[in-house]
Amino acid sequence: MEALLSLSASVKDAAGKLGPSITGVNRGSGVVVAPNRILTSAHNLRGDEPRVTLADGTTLRGRVLGRDLDGDLAVVEADTGDAPAVVIGGGEPVVIGTPVLALANPAGRGLRVTAGLVSAVDARFRSPRGRRVSGAIEHTAPMARGSSGGPLVDVSGSLAGLNTARLPGGLILAVPLDAEAAGRIEALSRGDFPEPRRLGVALAPTRVARRLQRAVGLPERDGLLVRYVEDGSAADQAGLKPGDLIVAAGEREITRIDDLFSALDAAGDERLRLGVVRGTDERELAVSFAGHGPVAEA
Repeated sequence: MEALLSLSASVKDAAGKLGPSITGVNRGSGVVVAPNRILTSAHNLRGDEPRVTLADGTTLRGRVLGRDLDGDLAVVEADTGDAPAVVIGGGEPVVIGTPVLALANPAGRGLRVTAGLVSAVDARFRSPRGRRVSGAIEHTAPMARGSSGGPLVDVSGSLAGLNTARLPGGLILAVPLDAEAAGRIEALSRGDFPEPRRLGVALAPTRVARRLQRAVGLPERDGLLVRYVEDGSAADQAGLKPGDLIVAAGEREITRIDDLFSALDAAGDERLRLGVVRGTDERELAVSFAGHGPVAEA
């Protein structure tokens, strides 16, 4: 009973101190991290003027200052009034077994606070653009739909992470909010965040590519199948076509989307040479990234 009373006190304390700083952002949640600055998950945003619901129920239009789709973080500007800012950093690093509290205001429907334990500290998830993000905090605090973008805190109220995804079985993943993340968030607030190299394609994974090759009688080959090419993109200008199979990039063989992301990151400002199978023919295409920024995966 003593443990339950202690947990109850922590939940009430978090709700009282942090509740005024928890917002709704479109269908998700957010947290005030500076005057008129709301941190949320990038996947909550559609367009540049999201609907923001403050803790008192006030609804207004915000303005996206910056978004990091590969880290699933975004900063929105809105009039947060006298809502206190939740400071990023300052708490002890969480470890497996650390008690944590998850807060949310799903789509502005009101404050939720739940409790759980950290179950892993180096979990992985896919960002909205398909990149694999490592170092995520996995925890057991249950969350309602629309809670992504809400904060994860320790029992002292220190910000530990931003909830981003639900795993099968009910476990939750949070992007860690440490000193390094604080710098990224500050850059997002200034609209100053470098875009990674961008091809401008939608891709199907190897298993889909092999199945389609079998269906049309072509030899099976590992690679990423191009399903769509954005007009005017780096891929379009290089001559990449829907139906092409990307089998190499630079010096790397391509069998997974992570192989392609690694090749894009390594290319820097240089041209990237792609090995492509079109029908039964193999060819090499040179991709220039001048004026282009993120890769899309379908």
